[in-house]
Amino acid sequence: MANTLAATHPYTYLPLTNRKKTRQINTASAPPKPHERDTVNTRRQFLQATAAAVASPILLINDAKAFGPRKKLRMAVVTTLWTRGTHSWHMSTRFLWGYPKEGSWHDTRFEVVSAYVDQQPDGDMSVSHSKEFGFPIYSTVAEALRCGGDELAVDAVLLIGEHGVYPTNDIGQKLYPRYELFKQITDVYKKDGKTAPVFNDKHLSWNFAYAKEMVDESNELGFALQAGSSLPVTWRMPSVEMPYGAKIDEALGVAMGPIDIYDFHALEMMQSMIERR
Repeated sequence: MANTLAATHPYTYLPLTNRKKTRQINTASAPPKPHERDTVNTRRQFLQATAAAVASPILLINDAKAFGPRKKLRMAVVTTLWTRGTHSWHMSTRFLWGYPKEGSWHDTRFEVVSAYVDQQPDGDMSVSHSKEFGFPIYSTVAEALRCGGDELAVDAVLLIGEHGVYPTNDIGQKLYPRYELFKQITDVYKKDGKTAPVFNDKHLSWNFAYAKEMVDESNELGFALQAGSSLPVTWRMPSVEMPYGAKIDEALGVAMGPIDIYDFHALEMMQSMIERR
């Protein structure tokens, strides 16, 4: 049984000791009475089970250490602005330091290996972070994805097109260049014949045609594209608990701030309550 487990399980199990070799039998003594035999067998089984239960976690831990730490995935950060309080400050920094999760400190499986920062005004934090954590900041998106080489050299891309000085159209939408940055990412994918998943912070674009093109292109090239924020799965305050399967005719969300930037979060807030995420 132990040998079978060792052959089929990723961890190594030590076989149980052969009882025939270790058990001492006094042939001159009378055999134990039935009730004594049951007690001996029960005690022996209990001790063996207890020893196995205590030893197994130790063996698994030691065996896990033999495998070493998991290799981190290489991630490029493509962002518009990296100053205190921005989305890059909230998101990218977590991949550098980690973050608290369920009462303990959580380290992600990703390592920031490169970055492109579109605007670097006073208060920029990307340069100091790059020096502290040892990742370079490149002058183009293509260089960041290739890490200064000739082909795609990252396993994932974090695209944050939020904050910065950009024009506003006649209906109050700030024209963040998420679409333009995304196209520079996919240009690398097309030229290098390789792709990597992309996570886009918030909605894809202020322009629906741009957003549709981004989705279509990700499907065409065959890479994963996700967009959004953490609000749909945030804590519900107040703690609204919609009954499962409840029919909702109308819902009203009230938000502050410019349209497009905060309207998106208002919709996500309602998702967390209406859809009981």
